[in-house]
Amino acid sequence: MEEALGFFRALELWIYLILGLGGIIFIRKFILAWQELQGSVFGLERESAQARLNTAASALVLLLTMAIAEFVLVTFIAPAYPGAMPLPTPTLNLLATATFTLPAPLAQTPAAPGAASAPGVPTFLSPPTGSGCIPGQIEISIPKAGDEVSGIIAVVGTANIPNFGFYKFEIKRPDETVWLTIQAGNTPQQEGKLGDWDTTRLAPGEYDLGLVVVDNQAQALPPCIVRLRVARPTETPSGP
Repeated sequence: MEEALGFFRALELWIYLILGLGGIIFIRKFILAWQELQGSVFGLERESAQARLNTAASALVLLLTMAIAEFVLVTFIAPAYPGAMPLPTPTLNLLATATFTLPAPLAQTPAAPGAASAPGVPTFLSPPTGSGCIPGQIEISIPKAGDEVSGIIAVVGTANIPNFGFYKFEIKRPDETVWLTIQAGNTPQQEGKLGDWDTTRLAPGEYDLGLVVVDNQAQALPPCIVRLRVARPTETPSGP
């Protein structure tokens, strides 16, 4: 999908030029057919002129539809797939995760002497340091480290660096090394909504939520990471 959108975006100008040239040709044919139809006396001539008029009109409608489709693709659909937005580095993969040194596995916080843990309730791991978080440039405001979330939540934060390219936020289990990209965007955000995170299909437990910001030279900064817990969605009680 991203490759196709990238193709249409890269050739946007040529596509409009070709469609415009085709439009000029068929507008001329439409006008000539219309004039011929107005001046026709015999039935056979009128039928021939009408057929050419219909052909030209159909071609114009098709060209207009293609132009509208191209506009919608590059203006509204392509921004939702940052991989389709060309950057100076041609080999850039916007959804690829840069390789970073991950924090060492964190041990569970030991309970105070004599304190008993509630049955079936796991001890929450200490959140990672989030060394990649830069106030005013790269940070996640909502949810905060240690929060318990469920359902569909709005991820709010800041992704606004010099020479901004795009941002993406990702998740993984604390003991995993592979990140899963949830959403991306190519508009800088200052304490704004970065996107929605649907947690309903995730198994309950702890997750790292990471925000990665990439500049327009395809250089990714270290991720800003918060660790939180995904809870099982609250079931709505059914009526009697």
